[in-house]
Amino acid sequence: MLADIFFATPLHVHLSNGLSRTFDSVNDTLDFLENEWPLRHGERYKRACEKCRAALRRQTPVAVAREAFVAACLEAGLPVQALPPAWQRSGPSTPPRMSA
Repeated sequence: MLADIFFATPLHVHLSNGLSRTFDSVNDTLDFLENEWPLRHGERYKRACEKCRAALRRQTPVAVAREAFVAACLEAGLPVQALPPAWQRSGPSTPPRMSA
């Protein structure tokens, strides 16, 4: 299995069953597309699957896979919004310090 890659900005998707879900990594997004996606057709759906697989193989930028997923969500009528990174949602108001 390929190592997971995280989005710089997570996505919050409102599902058709009334629930919502947050996606912060390519693996989680691809798993959702392949196993739980409500609309198994559409050009944007196919592109999102392809771009997520390519991102995991480091053949396309993560941002391209993320944007393809957003497009697929819109195609399927699933409202989506960007969330601030986790460290901004819970915890200190400044980024964590990096040590050398």
